[in-house]
Amino acid sequence: MNVYSNSSHFALKYLKDIEVNISNLLIMTGDFNIRDNIWDSSFPHHSTFSDNLMTIADSFNLELLFSTHNIPTRYLDLDSRSNLVIDLIFLQSGSTELNTHSIHPDWCLFSDHAPLSVSEENIESFKFSIAKNNNEEISFIKDVSHAIKSINVLDLSDSCKLEEVTNSLASRIELTWKVNLKQVKITKHSKSWWNEKCKHTLDNYKITRSLKNWKAFKSKVKSTK
Repeated sequence: MNVYSNSSHFALKYLKDIEVNISNLLIMTGDFNIRDNIWDSSFPHHSTFSDNLMTIADSFNLELLFSTHNIPTRYLDLDSRSNLVIDLIFLQSGSTELNTHSIHPDWCLFSDHAPLSVSEENIESFKFSIAKNNNEEISFIKDVSHAIKSINVLDLSDSCKLEEVTNSLASRIELTWKVNLKQVKITKHSKSWWNEKCKHTLDNYKITRSLKNWKAFKSKVKSTK
């Protein structure tokens, strides 16, 4: 169930006052517009609206799911106001098949809210690749070019000699690839455009939580894409 409750908390009042018959509800998520130190350690206060929200969640047999990393879910453009944690996820009590709640500020695009995701597990695997525009790519292209230029084409009188030459070239390219490739960890949320500069600007924001660094991160993501 997706919930949007405005600043007057109309949706919460509706769900609290009206008996809603929804059986076997697995997940409730959305923008609840409630600031509370229960889910935001940077906010010092507790809200009575949180009690209402917890009562509603309990009536659906749902439990609040805490994020794997403590960062805001909504980002504001005003220097005088801090970023907020107001988007939440509640899961069916005792859920074990869904155990990860992540916040993705790099998926915002033009929205001021970060998407949330829940997955069965942290799926991690590795691939071997040569990234674009780095020293390994330059070295690989240079070595392959040299191998091609070094091919002896003076005696290709029969298919056996041609096969011998092509196999030799293939072996040199494979060896050059193995010398220059790097092992890269990938996840189910990996993006082809994401790079170390994006990660660096996001890490800077996480440390300072300043609007300036957040804008720098969004600018870097936009230019990289």
